[in-house]
Amino acid sequence: MESKNIRHGLLLACACSVLFSGCAQQRQPLYHWGNFQSVQYSHFKGDKGPEEGIIALEKVREEARANGRNVPPGLQAHLGMLYGLTGRTDLFEQNLLAEKQSFPESSVYLDFLLKKNQKQEVAR
Repeated sequence: MESKNIRHGLLLACACSVLFSGCAQQRQPLYHWGNFQSVQYSHFKGDKGPEEGIIALEKVREEARANGRNVPPGLQAHLGMLYGLTGRTDLFEQNLLAEKQSFPESSVYLDFLLKKNQKQEVAR
């Protein structure tokens, strides 16, 4: 009799946990990715030019701000690289610095890119 009560108790506990886990609030993603990955892929494949990528990534960034979410790692750096390809070095630098502030672990690589850009600016 006692083992039957234990089984019923366990069954009831399992049923309750399944029932209540269905009511749990879904976690929000940490970043708003938008179509960042497909834009980046299209750029590296050569399907789209830098201007199209800039427009798409600026839209992703605005969507993230509107939803109160962060942009994913690499978005601002890629956006900066696209601006660099169009000759807008001020926006290149601004976006790389924003990426560096958001993701300090990338600072070594971003410092390298910024330094390389400064050397090219001096050479012009």
